[in-house]
Amino acid sequence: MNARALITGIAAASPKVKLTLGGIALAALVLIATAFSATRDNRVALFSLPLKADQLTEVEERLAAWNIPYSPSADNVHVDKTGRPGLLLRLSIAGVPHAHLAGSQEMLAQAGALTPQSVLDVQSRDGLAADLALGLRGLDGVADARVIIAPARTGMYADEASHDASASVRITLTSGAHLNARTIAGIKAFIAGGVPALDAERVTVLDDRGLVLDGDSIASADTVQTALQSALDLAFGAGGTIVRVHREPLEERRDVHDVRRTPVAGAIARSSSDERYASSQKKYSKANTVEDRGSDTHDEHHVALPGSTERLSVAVFVDGAKNLDLIKIRSLVEAAAGIDPVRGDTISVEAVRFAPAPALAAGHLVPWALTGAFAGVLPQAIVALALCVALFLGAKPAYALAVRALETASVRGAARDVAGIPPIRVRGALAGEPPHIAAAIISALPAATATAVLEMYPVEERAAIVRRLSRAASPLLPNAEELCERAYVRG
Repeated sequence: MNARALITGIAAASPKVKLTLGGIALAALVLIATAFSATRDNRVALFSLPLKADQLTEVEERLAAWNIPYSPSADNVHVDKTGRPGLLLRLSIAGVPHAHLAGSQEMLAQAGALTPQSVLDVQSRDGLAADLALGLRGLDGVADARVIIAPARTGMYADEASHDASASVRITLTSGAHLNARTIAGIKAFIAGGVPALDAERVTVLDDRGLVLDGDSIASADTVQTALQSALDLAFGAGGTIVRVHREPLEERRDVHDVRRTPVAGAIARSSSDERYASSQKKYSKANTVEDRGSDTHDEHHVALPGSTERLSVAVFVDGAKNLDLIKIRSLVEAAAGIDPVRGDTISVEAVRFAPAPALAAGHLVPWALTGAFAGVLPQAIVALALCVALFLGAKPAYALAVRALETASVRGAARDVAGIPPIRVRGALAGEPPHIAAAIISALPAATATAVLEMYPVEERAAIVRRLSRAASPLLPNAEELCERAYVRG
C-alpha cells in the first residue's frame, strides 16, 4: 500500500474517522515533543572561563559535598541552568575555587633549552613558593595562603652587605578560626624545610589584617579575652562575668645578657695582707695572699623581638549578685592568661553590681520591632491591597459589561430568529419579555415589521417600549462632570 492510496483512503473516509486520525496524530506529536524535552540536556557551563586542573578538582569536591548534580568536562562543570546564579553565589561565599598557582612542574614545563639561567632561577623560586602555598591550604582553619621567597644574596663588593634567605607567608583564615603558637611554629618549620638555606626565624607569617603571627604575638588581646570569657561563661554561666584584656606590644628589639657566678664551696675568692715592722732590727716586711676556689659560670642571653608582648593587663568584672568565689576566679584567670609578674603583668578581679537589662513591659511592643517584623511582607501587602482596591472599583463596571454583553448576544440571536417572521409570530415570541428586551429586538426589525408589532401591544406597554427605543445607550462609566456633581451633592 503506497502513500497515494493511503492519502486517498483518508480523504474518502468519514469525518468521524478523520477526526479520530487527527487526534491520534496530535497525541503522537505531543508525546514526541514531551520525550524530546525530557531527554534534552539543559545544563550549562558553570563558569564563563575555563578552569585549571586544581580548580576543577576543588569545585567538583565541593559540589559532591553539597549533593548537587553536575556533569564534568575537560575544563569546566555543567549544572542546571536555573540554579546556576545561586550556585555561583554559594561558591563565592565559600571561596571556591581558589586562585590558580603554577607549581614547579608547570613552571619548569615552560622552560626551553635557550632559557637563561636567571629566568630559570626565578621560575624555580616561584614554583617552589606555589608548592608551599598549596601545601598550607590543606591546614585546618587556613582558607588560603600566599608565599613569597627572597633568596640569599652574597655581597659582590666590600661595601655591599650580604643577606640571608627569608620568606613571607600571608594566611587567610576561615571564619572564627585562630592559629595557636604550635601551628605558627609548624608553618615556619614547613616553609624553612622547603627552601634551601632558610632559617625558621627568618620566616614572617601575616594574617589578612597585616598583623604578625608568631609564638608570642598570637596571644593577642582579643584572643586571650575571647578564651577567658568563653571559659568563665561555661564555668559560671553566661552574664556572670565580663573580661577585658589589654596587651602592650614591644616596639623595639631587646637583648638581655645575664652572667651569674656560683661558688663551688664557700666564697669564690679570698685575699689577705700581712704587714710587719721590727724597730730593733729595723726590718719591714709585707705579704699579700689571694685565694680563688673557682666557680660555675651561667651565661643567659635573652632576645625580645618587636611585636612580642611587653605587658599584659587583665580585668575581670564579677556580678556581685551571684556571690562567686573571687579567689578561685583570680587563680583560674591567672593560669589561663599566662600572667607573668616578672614581666609586669597585672590582674584585677572585682565584684560589682551589674546594671539590670531594660525589660519590655508586658503587652507593649516597640514600634521599630513591629516595623522589622512586617518589613519583609510589606511589598506583598501593598500588592494585595492594590488588587483588592482594583477589584472593588472594577467589580460593578465589569458586572455591568458582562450583563450587557449577554443581553446583546441574546438580542442578536432573537433578532436573527425573528427576521422574516410575520408580525403576529414576532409578537407571540415577545410575550412576557420586559420592555427593554422587546425594544432591543424590535429595533433590529425592518421598519414595517416593527410598526406592525408595536401596534399589537397595549397602550402602556407600547409607550414603555417606545421610550426604550428613543433612549440613548448609557455609557459604562459616567463622565467626570457627573461624578463631580454626585460628589458635590453627597457632600
